[in-house]
Amino acid sequence: MQFRDRVQAGRELAERLRILQEKGTLPDPLVLALPRGGIPVAREVARGLEAPLDVLVVRKIGAPFQKEFGVGAIAGDEPPLFNEDALDRLGLSHAELAEVVERERKELHRREQRYRQGRPAPELRGHTVILVDDGLATGATARAAVRSVRRHAPERVVVAVPVASPEAVDLMRHEADEVVCLAAPRGFMAVGEWYEDFAQLTDDDVLEALREDDR
Repeated sequence: MQFRDRVQAGRELAERLRILQEKGTLPDPLVLALPRGGIPVAREVARGLEAPLDVLVVRKIGAPFQKEFGVGAIAGDEPPLFNEDALDRLGLSHAELAEVVERERKELHRREQRYRQGRPAPELRGHTVILVDDGLATGATARAAVRSVRRHAPERVVVAVPVASPEAVDLMRHEADEVVCLAAPRGFMAVGEWYEDFAQLTDDDVLEALREDDR
């Protein structure tokens, strides 16, 4: 399976979630996108479920010598959530990653301020919070997102993605109340391989999606 773009993937994901909604397993849904890549997908999900849309900014912690190799993630002002097995394999300590964590925390706060523009964070208590991204490779950022959301006493936490590695799906099943994934192909290497159009998104793309939701 390959998706044309994030919009098409979001529409297909929304169809799958609507089935659950009709069964009554998604009471009072609130859709949270993991920006930037998750925002076009989440916008279609929010439209399909007629649910409010917001964002939850999470940042990957990359290895110092290979930024794209995630060894953990942060959400909000909470402590980093590390993949201890990965740290052991790479011979890295928490202290050695302190500078990376601080840099990512600053970027996280910058994005939160830019996206919210003075708006308060949404109330999560009692909602079915649906966390949406364009895909999961390791699941590190989604894991941090789920744990952050749990602190706010939601009714349920659902992770919904168009595509993910089988390992990430297994990880999420231990974290979320439900995982909705359209495809978990063997030999998964990168999220972008499963999209014909996987263009990089900007902060302005995120703001435009949130403005459309407010109209």
